[in-house]
Amino acid sequence: MKIIAVIPARYEASRFPAKLMQLLGEKTVITTTYQNVVETGLFDEVFVATDSEIIFDEIVKNGGKAVMTGQHETGSDRIAEAVQNIDCDIVINVQGDEPFLKLEPLKQLIEVFHNDENQEISLASLKIKLTEMEEVENPNNVKVITDNNGFALYFSRSVIPFHREISYKVDYFKHIGVYAFRKHALIQFSKLEMKPLEISEKIECIRYLEYGMKIKLIETNFIGVGIDTPEDLEKARKLIG
Repeated sequence: MKIIAVIPARYEASRFPAKLMQLLGEKTVITTTYQNVVETGLFDEVFVATDSEIIFDEIVKNGGKAVMTGQHETGSDRIAEAVQNIDCDIVINVQGDEPFLKLEPLKQLIEVFHNDENQEISLASLKIKLTEMEEVENPNNVKVITDNNGFALYFSRSVIPFHREISYKVDYFKHIGVYAFRKHALIQFSKLEMKPLEISEKIECIRYLEYGMKIKLIETNFIGVGIDTPEDLEKARKLIG
């Protein structure tokens, strides 16, 4: 299988505009993410897909690869445009605001497709257990629930599942926005109309569920910082000292 990684990146993020161009040490967030993905050595090709000349120039001047796209509602739609004419089997979508992603979780995602002999899985992604209720209740953290085989049942910014039976211990999982797609599923996704649940929650992978596609979730102990707010940026800066 030919496996590539694409980092969708837009400048005008609604909650934290220009966050990808903020500095982490001596590098911007987007450059840090790009270089960390390249350094895993897992991919035949890595590039940033963006509609921003500022981000495009930032990557290219630092020796990276970038392509310009049109404007899109979701990162997956942006990637679908970018890979339309690229010969590949699996596309890994690494969020530009996840600068500390490590090698092992990416290997786990790739392994899903090596083991999927019947090619039933359209998309694989990551989840991590949440232990603090403050994190569970934070709408910036997308929660996910799965069936017994690890396939996604639903994603939400609300607290799911609802803990009504207090004598029973409930585990909560945060969805980490790293996706591995079969290319044909990604292209199909980009042609599908947004449905009410995706529009309401602003969570793009709900579109797959609304159209009956299978999403495999892999539990990881990866601890990084997704940069959604200025407070997240400060946490990230502390991680690099």
